[in-house]
Amino acid sequence: MCGQNQHLQKDFFLYTASTAKCKTYINLREVTERFRLPPGEYVVIPTTFEPHQEGEFILRVFSEKQSTSEEAESTIESGKIQPIVFVSDRAHANKEIEHDGIRGEKKKKPKGKRLEPEEETEEEKQFRAIYQQISGEDMQICANELQTIMKNVLAKHSEIKMKEGFSLETCRSMIALMDTDGTGKLNLQEFKHLWKKIKEWQLIFKRYDKDKSCSISSFEMRNSVHDAGFHLNKQLYDIIAMRYADQHLNIDFDSYICCFVRLEGMFRAFNAFDKDGDGIIKLNVLEWLQLTMYS
Repeated sequence: MCGQNQHLQKDFFLYTASTAKCKTYINLREVTERFRLPPGEYVVIPTTFEPHQEGEFILRVFSEKQSTSEEAESTIESGKIQPIVFVSDRAHANKEIEHDGIRGEKKKKPKGKRLEPEEETEEEKQFRAIYQQISGEDMQICANELQTIMKNVLAKHSEIKMKEGFSLETCRSMIALMDTDGTGKLNLQEFKHLWKKIKEWQLIFKRYDKDKSCSISSFEMRNSVHDAGFHLNKQLYDIIAMRYADQHLNIDFDSYICCFVRLEGMFRAFNAFDKDGDGIIKLNVLEWLQLTMYS
């Protein structure tokens, strides 16, 4: 669509893959992303979390190289959201996109056929009911509330046998992993993403917990970590055993999840700092403390 300022038809979105997009699509008030793109012409399309809603928004684009932008004709017939055409004139433009204040307060009847939202599964309905009961009016949960919710959810899943549920320390690590907006709390969508992660790691745990004791040996932990996609050296495996295993070198499910949550969080944080992807980052002491203290 280079050089064109026209309405983008449905076929454009069906057959043209997005060049870049937010890693996690959740209903946050503010979203910031950084992308490295080759020179060219791009269309930035802000959207609301729920379909067929209008909202005011601010879109800011910061580029390290010379670039221009202009407002294009609306591509969304049922709303007033305007896409922005962003043109990068020089090689490898790094741009940071921020839109603030997306609100779905007004609904407008679409011209075409309305897409109905996907029906919730029975498990999602249970999540929502438990979550709403404990989260209160702000619809967000802290570590203590997450501990209570996890205990109630685990009680409904016989494949995960835990008498006491997750410890408060594990729940704090969970919030640090999923807390994308820096509030120290989780919303419902972040909680769903967290539960999806736990279920994936639980399947790996069951693979090695052959005697169904709800614990695995430190040797089996090495295989579990590798199966989850984390590639560590011998020294790190020894550190995990010292940090999370008991006196018999066994690791229970709570410690196992706590370890995986922290590994996921540390790898994610490292990749965020590793702008050029060379596997090396440079941090000052305050950045290092910020990275490690909240993991």
